[in-house]
Amino acid sequence: MPKRRRKRERDLRKKFGRELREVCEKSLQQRSERTTIEAGITGDGEDEIRMSAENLFYAQTNRAQAFFAPNKKKKSCKARPMICHFASSNSRSFRLVKLPLEFETKTERELREPSQAANQIRFGDCIWSGVMAEETEEEKQLKLKIAKILDEARTSYATHNRKLKELSAVRSKSSSPHQFFSAFSKTLVPLFSFQRRIASTERIVRFVSVFSGARDPTNSSDCDAFLKEFIRFLLSAAAVANKTARFRACQIISEIIMRLPDDAEVSDELWDEVIDCMMLRVRDKVPLIRTFAVRALSRFANDGENSDILDLFLEELLLEQNAEVRKAILLSLPPSNSTLQVIIECTMDVSESVRKAAYCVLANKFPLQSLSIKLRTIILQRGLADRSPAVSKECLKLMKDEWLIKCCNGDPVELLKYLDVETYELVGDAVMGALLEAGLVNLRDGESILKYMSSKVDGMEGDSVHYIPSIQLIEAEVALYWRNACRHLQSEAQAKGSDAAATMGTEAAVYAAEASDKNDLLERILPATVSDYIDLVKAHIDAGSDYRFASRQLLLLGAMLDFSDATNRKVAGAFVQELLHKPLEHELDDDENIIVIGDGINLGGDREWANAVSGLVKKVHAANGEFEAVVLRVVEELARPCRERTADVMQWMHSLALTGLVLENARSFGSLQGQDIEPTELLQSLLLPGAKHAHLDVQRIAVRCLGLFGLLEKKPNQELVKQLRRSFVHGPPAVSVVACKALIDLGMWHGTEEVDRAVGENFSLEVLHEKKAFSPVNFSDTDELPNVQMLDLLYAAIDKDDGNNSLASDEYESVQAILGEGFAKILLLSENYPSIPASLHPFLLAKLISLYFSNERKELQRLKQCLSVFFEHYPSLSATHKASDKTKNKCLSKAFIPVMRSMWPGINGSAGCSTLIVSNMRKRAVQASRFMLQMMQAPLYEKETAKDNEEGNKELPEVLNGSLGPPLECGEEGLAICIAVEVASSHAKKTAAERTYVSALCRILVMLHFRLTEQGAIKLMRCLLNLVAESVLAEKDLLKELKRMAEHLKAVDRQPEQKLLPDQANTILGRLDLDFNLDIDGSVGMPQTPAPRSTRAPRSRRRVRVEEASSDEEVSPDSMVPTVAGTIGTRSQRASKTAALSKMTASTSIMIGEDDDGEEGSEVTSEEDSDESDQYSECLG
Repeated sequence: MPKRRRKRERDLRKKFGRELREVCEKSLQQRSERTTIEAGITGDGEDEIRMSAENLFYAQTNRAQAFFAPNKKKKSCKARPMICHFASSNSRSFRLVKLPLEFETKTERELREPSQAANQIRFGDCIWSGVMAEETEEEKQLKLKIAKILDEARTSYATHNRKLKELSAVRSKSSSPHQFFSAFSKTLVPLFSFQRRIASTERIVRFVSVFSGARDPTNSSDCDAFLKEFIRFLLSAAAVANKTARFRACQIISEIIMRLPDDAEVSDELWDEVIDCMMLRVRDKVPLIRTFAVRALSRFANDGENSDILDLFLEELLLEQNAEVRKAILLSLPPSNSTLQVIIECTMDVSESVRKAAYCVLANKFPLQSLSIKLRTIILQRGLADRSPAVSKECLKLMKDEWLIKCCNGDPVELLKYLDVETYELVGDAVMGALLEAGLVNLRDGESILKYMSSKVDGMEGDSVHYIPSIQLIEAEVALYWRNACRHLQSEAQAKGSDAAATMGTEAAVYAAEASDKNDLLERILPATVSDYIDLVKAHIDAGSDYRFASRQLLLLGAMLDFSDATNRKVAGAFVQELLHKPLEHELDDDENIIVIGDGINLGGDREWANAVSGLVKKVHAANGEFEAVVLRVVEELARPCRERTADVMQWMHSLALTGLVLENARSFGSLQGQDIEPTELLQSLLLPGAKHAHLDVQRIAVRCLGLFGLLEKKPNQELVKQLRRSFVHGPPAVSVVACKALIDLGMWHGTEEVDRAVGENFSLEVLHEKKAFSPVNFSDTDELPNVQMLDLLYAAIDKDDGNNSLASDEYESVQAILGEGFAKILLLSENYPSIPASLHPFLLAKLISLYFSNERKELQRLKQCLSVFFEHYPSLSATHKASDKTKNKCLSKAFIPVMRSMWPGINGSAGCSTLIVSNMRKRAVQASRFMLQMMQAPLYEKETAKDNEEGNKELPEVLNGSLGPPLECGEEGLAICIAVEVASSHAKKTAAERTYVSALCRILVMLHFRLTEQGAIKLMRCLLNLVAESVLAEKDLLKELKRMAEHLKAVDRQPEQKLLPDQANTILGRLDLDFNLDIDGSVGMPQTPAPRSTRAPRSRRRVRVEEASSDEEVSPDSMVPTVAGTIGTRSQRASKTAALSKMTASTSIMIGEDDDGEEGSEVTSEEDSDESDQYSECLG
């Protein structure tokens, strides 16, 4: 600030303080009551002092500690006037300043009132009295009455009704409405300066709001006039600079609007002013003000004419960062189709209170019938599974109070009918589970599945009567209801039985009795006999596809029946044989082609049906090996036409579906031996021929069975592996995806070296671990493919450009997605796969990062979701994910440069594209670089940071510079050196793509940190920075950052004068696997930051000499982190200002003759000399 201006303001403060002190002392002598004085300064450019009751500032010189802090050292009180800006119609604009006041008092005790707390506000202590303008006695008495009522109203809500009547009486007895409003507003002013939201102030806000909207039938015109004037007064306060005044004004306005009765007479013009003001305050910088502004507008948002308010709410809801403001906007949204989707999206908000508010809004504003089935299921699925108990409880309240009781009369089955449980079965299970846990389902003795079964007399034979069972088909919702209810009863009975076994005495008897009651209730609900159960299931299966869901639910009930009796097992075994022999459903198209109904892989056409059937088979045939024997007996019978090559497509698929069922559920490979069909015969007669079948669906299911068969073997079979490789490389996309899954599973289960040995490739572990990179694969060379290692084959396939792999249909997954998930598992659990060399991990990681930031194919969206979870945990699970402890090969740091080179357009021979595409590619590459930097800087989980010593106690690894110290290879130092070598190795003449590439690398480089313990890396980096800076001389801002980094490294270098030896540099580069010839003696200078050049033509002028004293402002090199940018900017500004002043005074200065042309020109305006000034400075080291 200029000295002249500071002196003028200092004189102004003295003059103002002297006059105000005189007024204060005079006022204290004349009054025993506390006094308030207003003061202000006009902003018309003159140093004029005016004391008036109409000005915008006030300083309260009373004994209330809320406004003054007494000085304990002196018998005086320093006070700063509270600023509260209220625009008045007869005042000009004022400059808001705070002037410290100091005046002598008699004693410190007289300034303090022990009974008044500092965090309270009393309106009786804040009566306004004009300093220059005298008030009448009537006005003073009126303000005293209003202040007394406000002070009494702030104590309790119970007094509000009585105080409202008293204040209304005061208003009616006043001489004029204007006089009452003036006294009321002046008495209320301290509220606008009190920032704390305590109970007493909230009571005053509510009292004032209710009084403003209340109407007296005998004096309605005065009430309406007061409301109008008071709202205008609040609108003026809502536009002031003081945030506390804006907050109180918006708070009172919102309270008035929310409590205003419908018959209040307020002009449309006033409401328009309120709406405009509150819409402006919605974008206020203070979150609390925005909250009350939204609350004030909520009543207008329901009006269709105010669509701009709704648009503002929807816009701000997406941009708002404060959770409370988002919650206020959410609660203010009216029910409509446009707001419904936004409210449902808020159920995934990061804030618990916002998610809870979303379910509250859905419960109060959207009936169950107004929501689509999809939206109902989304609401319940998210709410019941929410991580916060409060949110899930609110969702349960919505489901219970609004949907179950009001819309469904408390019947859970009716609620399930609103959810389409056949499509959203998991949601139905979650709903039933929540209702059962909350005790909202009453399982009475009269309710049972038996009511759907009845018998009628068919005839008599002798003394016996024959009954024919009559089955009433069960709906899908009822079947789901009983399946969940029975499972809940069974689990509760088991839990109570376990509790009874774990306790003793009376408590055990109580638990046992409860378990017995649960079991008795379960027996009354289920069919009485196994035969009745089978008849019930058969009736639903025979009913067709419409009752397939109910049939599956009834099959799952079979797990709760008792099959220990031989008769029951015999009856159930016959039913199981019928289920296994039931063929797959299919249709014929117009060309008589077979179209399989379902997925074409699992028994029954879907995995849920196959699981239900296998569960029932295991329950019936529970003996060891009995399940495999029963299923393989059926497989042998169905496979006969396949072995004789007389089977049709459906027979092939039926046999293979049963084979997959037994292979998926078999306990071991030994359990398959000794059965009706041996594993070898199964492989040679069914699986391998099926993989070579002409029909696509037969190939898919056969390849899947080959993968399951290989997982059961102790060592993978040669023919099996060869067929999987052949199907993966040459098969159609659908078959290739299944073969890819099988190969990855075999590699992770048996090890990649075992899979390679199966095809005749004998590689020792030593050879595999010495492998440094993946070998290229030529997919067109069919003779060479069998000799390719499996990892090379899978890695090359992820980049295979095959048009058939990019199907537009969503029916099949892509090979890239399957390989990406497989590579992510290998990296995440790398310690479980020692056969995969650690030197290949960086290549896998680089490929995953490239896929994650690729947006070319839509079928990779699921893979990106998987990788987002992978990248979150991968760098934090183990330090070995940043560098291998065995081979010291970097993973993250070594993958950084390959990823950047592959993603940056124009590098590695990338084809040229349009400007827009190139720009988008660069943005994605920059995002990837920052993403990898975040992974490098991610901390390890606690299990990695704490290790157990020999005594079993936990000890932390070495702590370096206040943080855990990883080795150089997996630290930020290693990555920084890799980036510096990459930049320093670039050519002197670069293309546009190379220049942008180098610039992006340098911007990541300056964000890396060095630890004090890595002194060798610090010295090496100081040498490399000189070479790096030469590559970005054209970018001044980046060069400044590099110089800042160089000075910081010099500051943390413990021996800055000692040079790094060539052997030490080569050792560090060797640890990082970098081949770089560093000339330590030649790279000893950091380029100077070039000064800004003038765009004008160079002129011959004298060099402007900068004063020597200017160098004193530079930062000392002893500082830990020198501020280089500020120093350079100061020098450039001084030079620019000097040149400008020279130009302005050129007319009065001495003319420069022809003989001065040989001298140096200005370093700012001369382009040639500016180039000369860009030469190297002295060595930093």
